[in-house]
Amino acid sequence: MPKQKTHKGTKKRFRLTAKGKVKHRRSGTSHLQVRVSSKRKRNLRGTGVLAKSDTANIAEALASNSY
Repeated sequence: MPKQKTHKGTKKRFRLTAKGKVKHRRSGTSHLQVRVSSKRKRNLRGTGVLAKSDTANIAEALASNSY
């Protein structure tokens, strides 16, 4: 049985924590920030944690290769 390959697009966007949670960069932070309120920009800083229901799919796509 061949090994499962890592999904490279997923590897670039997500990271597994030690406890198995999935961290991700928040959307809407790349450009066009002029129209966004200061409160919204402040709350988009840092990384977010993915919903628990999506964690299994991302972990499978990463195939134990999260940086």
